[in-house]
Amino acid sequence: MQDKKKKLSMVVFSGDMDKLMAAFIIATGAAASDMDVTMFFTFWGLRALKKKKRTGKSFLGKMMGFMERGDISGASPSKYSLGGMGRRLFNRMMRSKKVVSLPQLRDMAIEMGVHLYGCQMSMGVLEISQEDMIDQVEACVGVGFFIEKAQESDVSLFI
Repeated sequence: MQDKKKKLSMVVFSGDMDKLMAAFIIATGAAASDMDVTMFFTFWGLRALKKKKRTGKSFLGKMMGFMERGDISGASPSKYSLGGMGRRLFNRMMRSKKVVSLPQLRDMAIEMGVHLYGCQMSMGVLEISQEDMIDQVEACVGVGFFIEKAQESDVSLFI
């Protein structure tokens, strides 16, 4: 009898550079260990799945789209943001140590078969459409979908 493949499910709530790095490092590590990995991105974590474009239709939605503009490459560290300088400094430090960039890490996760899902409710609140997301997002789903995945999982994380 063949062993059942282990599963990891993860909620990604933060859009901070360091937390997104941690999420994708764990996801790629788990995928490299032959685990089935599901990542569910909600609220600020949706930055990791967005294309580089402004979002929103209403005045408040457009304001939120302006404040949260950008894609994964625009993520700043949770500490020492320094008005955007922190991102540049951290990227430079990572390059000097031959650490892959956050966009490259996300691409690696996609290539390794990590499943990416956007939170339908958060996307509605923030006025982000599925067309605003990268093509590799499998679907925009509700929390019930994630709960099912988490119940089937050997490991569940919240980042």
